[in-house]
Order: sequence, then C-alpha cells, then structure tokens
Amino acid sequence: MPPKFFPPADSADEQGLVMVGGDLSAERLLDAYRHGIFPWPMWDDWLPMTWFSLDPRAIIELNDLHVSRRLARTLRSGQFTATCDRAFPDVMRGCSRRRKGGDGTWITPHLFKAFCNLHEEGHAHSVEVWQGEELAGGIYGIAVGGLFAGESMFHNVTDASKVALATLVAHLNVRGYHLFDIQQWTPHTGSMGAYEIPRHVYLKRLADAVRYPVTFGADLAVEVADVPQLLANLE
Repeated sequence: MPPKFFPPADSADEQGLVMVGGDLSAERLLDAYRHGIFPWPMWDDWLPMTWFSLDPRAIIELNDLHVSRRLARTLRSGQFTATCDRAFPDVMRGCSRRRKGGDGTWITPHLFKAFCNLHEEGHAHSVEVWQGEELAGGIYGIAVGGLFAGESMFHNVTDASKVALATLVAHLNVRGYHLFDIQQWTPHTGSMGAYEIPRHVYLKRLADAVRYPVTFGADLAVEVADVPQLLANLE
C-alpha cells in the first residue's frame, strides 16, 4: 500500500527530501518508517519538519556484523551488562548531546517527545549498556514488523556504544527481525559492517520485512557475554 501521509519515497529530490511539513504523531511516524521515510529536521522546532528517504541507504546485515577481537574480549569481560527499554528517555538524552567538534543535534525537543510517545506505545525501543549502576551507553530505534530502524547511539564509556550495537543485533537475530536500517553510512558503523544499497533495493527489502509479525520483546534475548558466540554462529 502507498503511504497515507507522504509522497512515494522514490519521489525524493537529489538530497533525499520527500516532503516538508506535517506533525509527529505516532500514526504519521509509523507510516513514514513503513515506507522508507524518516524525519530529519534541518532547522529549529518552530519551523516545519522535513522528511527524507536517502539514496543510497545504509544497512547492517543482521548475519554479518563485524565484531573485532578487541570488542569480543570486551563483550566477554563482564565489564558491561545490558537491558532493553529500561531507560529509553535517558538513552535519547545521551544521543542528543552535542558531539565534540559538532554543531548541534538533530534530536529536537519535538522529536524527543514524539519518539518517547512511540516508546510508550511499544514502537520505539532502546538497549542500555551499564557499567555497574551507571549508564555507559546505548542505542535506540523504531520497530515496524520485521524492520528495526536504528536512529542513534552514544557512549559515556569507551566501547559502550559498540557493545550496545552488537547486543542489539544479537537480540534482533534471536527475535526474528529481517532488516536493520541505519539510514546513513559512517566510518564508525562501516567498521562494524554497515554498507550502502540503492534506495530501490532498500524499499523492496523493506516492503518484505514489515510484513513479518515480529515483536521486540520485554527483555533482551541474549546476555552481553554470549553475543560474540551468537554472532559468530550466524556467519
């Protein structure tokens, strides 16, 4: 079915812009993600929202996450534990902090509230990484059927964001997800196996993935120390 609130994703301009305007209701956000579109504000909250569908699109194959020997040792070390959906707003706050050398954050107050609402309705999820009782890092995203759209991750402790990503990928495999979208390639995600595919290929895979009756679950399906072996078995 075509999107309810948007033009088709493949009608985007050269920068990937699909549409300007529209609210951040749960219904509109889920319609966007289901059809390969996501909100990405180019300006402050008081101006209209902008919606994008990038070409190419970055993904991580769920059976091909690259875990270095160093990261595998960290996962097995017992230094970190992980949970899911225990501290979603705190993970978003961590992700929204201004990065060193950066010029701000795309997680505006309106987006923060909208994603927290999606979380409360069971559509947005976080993986939190803890060092003792302290939040060391995390990652969050949106789940629609067999799609998980990773939005952002952060760390307060070295390697905690990589631990969050690896634990999330292991969890998604166990739960039966089919597509892990990360929107844009970066050197950081590229080092862990992210790569780009043409938008038309992504949209075809997305249309298949969202049909699966997959649920994220109330608890993580894997312990941090078990992540390296689980992912190795998938290769």
